[in-house]
Amino acid sequence: MNPTSLLQGRRVLITGGARGLGHAFAEAAARAGARVVIADILVERVQQSAAELAAQGLDVSGLPLDLADPVSIERCVATAVERLGGLDGLVNNASITNSGGKSCEELEIEMFDRVLQVNVRGTWLMTRACLPALRQSGRGAVVNLASDTPLWGAPNLLAYTASKGAVIAMTRSLARELGSDGITVNAIAPGLVEVEATQYVPAARHQLYREQRALQRGQVADDVSGAVLFALSDLSRFITGQTLPVNGGFVMP
Repeated sequence: MNPTSLLQGRRVLITGGARGLGHAFAEAAARAGARVVIADILVERVQQSAAELAAQGLDVSGLPLDLADPVSIERCVATAVERLGGLDGLVNNASITNSGGKSCEELEIEMFDRVLQVNVRGTWLMTRACLPALRQSGRGAVVNLASDTPLWGAPNLLAYTASKGAVIAMTRSLARELGSDGITVNAIAPGLVEVEATQYVPAARHQLYREQRALQRGQVADDVSGAVLFALSDLSRFITGQTLPVNGGFVMP
């Protein structure tokens, strides 16, 4: 199958599309033939991101989204479905970390709750809001961005690691529930990707990751895009409930 037609005619909503992984996923999906809406709480950045891709002749537009606000989620999904004329794929990419570097004793209760509210509840509510359109599609695919942190137990990252472990568990549960509707639900678990959102991670930690991977180099956003395209496409139509680590061999579960 020609990669440029892998998602031909598909209608895809990607959260967290203002920068980093979400921007890379949007570009890859659009180049594979999809019509894409990206959504983010960074309203100006998401519009700029969409405009940059549209200027390259790609069918990408942007919408505001606050995953902590159920009303914002419903409004975003309704607008995206109307704009695209339906929905074939959802990529739950948006998440927050915010607790990096703090031990379990130092981590504030409010921050723990905030991370789970966005990363776990937000993923559930986005998926729920998209279900009517995904069912109508007849070939719906949900791709949840997890992380390899719950696969090895990242220290001083308790809230984020717990939230991504929950995303992996939800992926399996949703796959069981939605299989009868012909909807696949899979998770992608990247390692430490070198993007703007991980600039807070000390350089020594980035170097440690590079050295301990089987593929000893830094991981960039485009390293993850192929797995997302695969999970959205017909190539994975009989794969569901799975978590695919994409980390250069740092963790091999």
